[in-house]
Amino acid sequence: MDFAVTPEQQQILDSVDRFARLRLPPGEVRRRDAAHLPPYDLLPEMGAMGLFALPVPVRQGGLGADWVTVALTQERLGWHAYMAASIFNRVVGFGIMSLLTYANSEQIAALLPRLLAGEALVALALTEPEAGSDAAAVRTRAERTPGGWRIHGRKIWISDANGASHLLTVARAEEGITLFLVPRQAAGIAMTELPKVGNNAMPSWDIGFDAVEVDGSALLGAPGTGFRHLMSTLHFSRASMAATVTGCAQAAVDAALAHAKARVQFSKPIGSFQAIRHRIADMQMRVDLSRHAVRHLAWLISTGQPCRREASQAKVVATETLQFVSDAGMQILASAGYSAESDMQRYWRDGRLYSFGEGSNEIQRDLIARELGL
Repeated sequence: MDFAVTPEQQQILDSVDRFARLRLPPGEVRRRDAAHLPPYDLLPEMGAMGLFALPVPVRQGGLGADWVTVALTQERLGWHAYMAASIFNRVVGFGIMSLLTYANSEQIAALLPRLLAGEALVALALTEPEAGSDAAAVRTRAERTPGGWRIHGRKIWISDANGASHLLTVARAEEGITLFLVPRQAAGIAMTELPKVGNNAMPSWDIGFDAVEVDGSALLGAPGTGFRHLMSTLHFSRASMAATVTGCAQAAVDAALAHAKARVQFSKPIGSFQAIRHRIADMQMRVDLSRHAVRHLAWLISTGQPCRREASQAKVVATETLQFVSDAGMQILASAGYSAESDMQRYWRDGRLYSFGEGSNEIQRDLIARELGL
């Protein structure tokens, strides 16, 4: 396992830096966060850059990059702006990897080119009032019709649903848990936005499915195979989250470090005081450990090795690292961090979501213990 960034990978990271400096500089990120404005308008630009093509085989119009390259890209996007990293992860994790893993050739041909071009976005419609961590408790129903399927039910806390072209919908058919790729504009879908503490540029929605009709092409995989396929989707999404929030955590450390050098108290920078120096050292150590977990997981994915435990570990380590460093950063910045204009307060409030999003960390710890034979 080699942690060195290759020249090709560095070119990709440099292009991400140029894109973010031009389209999502810090002031623009703050503006979009304050205005609750998602960056869906940037999807075609990201597609034109080839970012979504990274994990796609060359024979299918992609760049054939390994998952290490994808993880490096996710971390760099997360450092600049989580909102951009989030939509990248949805296109790649919920959309592209789901298609490549368990869609048929017709479905891939119909949607993959649009995803690569940034013309489509997939939101995962999993969580329900009585089903979240317990994905097997889904109550949304899918009934067969002469022309396909009819879906009834309700989903909540579905992020980016209103900006999505398709909802990767988890429903219960007669055969068991089944996945459907439902067009967002299908008749019978009603949506209400849910107010949140953070992640303002990643709006979440309460969705009602009232006799939503879809044809057979919406079925992903065979009926009853949805739970296994969902675990594959969540595997990639957890790896994506781990890489992305590691980038956010590094940004929080960098902000705290810059403040510690610039803020003067008692005639010297506060970074000269041992309490601050040691706290920042602890913050950076946590981020470096998170980065190692993410890179190791990415290498395992790239080399086709089993990594269920490592995916859960990386997700737990990264999300709890972000919470640790953003909380410590708020203490170091004090009133400057508590200001609504501070980036640190955004890392702090946004980061609180990730330890229970994409599968709670309590569930991840249970999966880890199970993999250890307990």
